[in-house]
Amino acid sequence: METVFFIIEIIGTVAFAVSGALTAMRKNMDIFGVIILAMTTAVGGGILRDLILGIQPPGTFGRPVYGIVATATAVILFFPAVRRLLGRNKTVYHWIILFMDSLGLGIFTVIGVQTAFRIGDKNFFLVIFVGVLTGVGGGVMRDVLAGDTPYIFIKHIYACASIVGAVLCALLWPVNHMVAFISGAVAVLLIRFPAAYFRWSLPRAALFQDELR
Repeated sequence: METVFFIIEIIGTVAFAVSGALTAMRKNMDIFGVIILAMTTAVGGGILRDLILGIQPPGTFGRPVYGIVATATAVILFFPAVRRLLGRNKTVYHWIILFMDSLGLGIFTVIGVQTAFRIGDKNFFLVIFVGVLTGVGGGVMRDVLAGDTPYIFIKHIYACASIVGAVLCALLWPVNHMVAFISGAVAVLLIRFPAAYFRWSLPRAALFQDELR
């Protein structure tokens, strides 16, 4: 079971690293910036989660494999041949970003729930909170470093999808860990994809009419 969870974590790390690296390249950053945004997106949420749960030092520093995987992913994407391939079609680029970001969001949301339960915490609110924070934290840090308004505040249904996935995972966790893990992650994906395709968004309010976008 631990091996399966580890493999899923690596998949999530790669997914978020791709999201961060592509954002950096869209901002015309150099190789260092690409690596930093890839690592920040991949491990940022986990670091925040561990700090809140009192895990010292955060797991990322005790197991550098996640940082190494994120760095390797960024370097591969930085190769000229890969960049040319990704840059040929904007639509393909945006769908890659959507898929990778949604996959990372789903995986890391349930990893956050799993971590909270693993350390013995039964506080349902805290479990949900750290699950969502693990899912969206890295993306928020990525957007801030890239000079963008955090994705979760303006784009479609994002944090809400993470909340639904975290709640479902937490409710099913006492029944079966693997079922809870997969169900929570899949729920996030099933909400994110239609939300992006149909451009679902939460209600907005602007103080001045010309500011409503």
